[in-house]
Amino acid sequence: MSSTTNAPLPLDEAALADFAAARILLVDDNVQNVELMQAYLESLPCKILTARDGVEAIEAVHRERPDMVLLDVMMPRMSGFDVCRKIKSDPSSRDTTIIMVTALHEVGDHERAVECGTDDFLTKPVNKLELLTRVRSLLRVAILKKKLAAALRA
Repeated sequence: MSSTTNAPLPLDEAALADFAAARILLVDDNVQNVELMQAYLESLPCKILTARDGVEAIEAVHRERPDMVLLDVMMPRMSGFDVCRKIKSDPSSRDTTIIMVTALHEVGDHERAVECGTDDFLTKPVNKLELLTRVRSLLRVAILKKKLAAALRA
């Protein structure tokens, strides 16, 4: 019997400290989807924030300055495409990592998301291992970019 599990390897101490300072914004109009992603991400020491639609998401991005946004596409008031475009076109938030979480499977939908500036995609229903792997990987990159920018300013 194999000893492998469906969990990513544990974070080392330095990564734990970096992740503890990180903020992830979950944006979905479906409460169950938000709760599921929160449960999947509970192994990470990040601060998890939530928004129920695109308008709340934009407000939260400006107020909280998250390092990453997990963004549903189909939402009331403002679509995930529009939210992504706004975040990426604003100089104060353009470096925010965005992962689109969508039930849309058409190539055209993925092309539209790329044109809006998304950094990655996850397809619903979300797989826990895939979510954790992508979040951890892209969050590491975001943290390194932040450290590099700080070092260049110093």
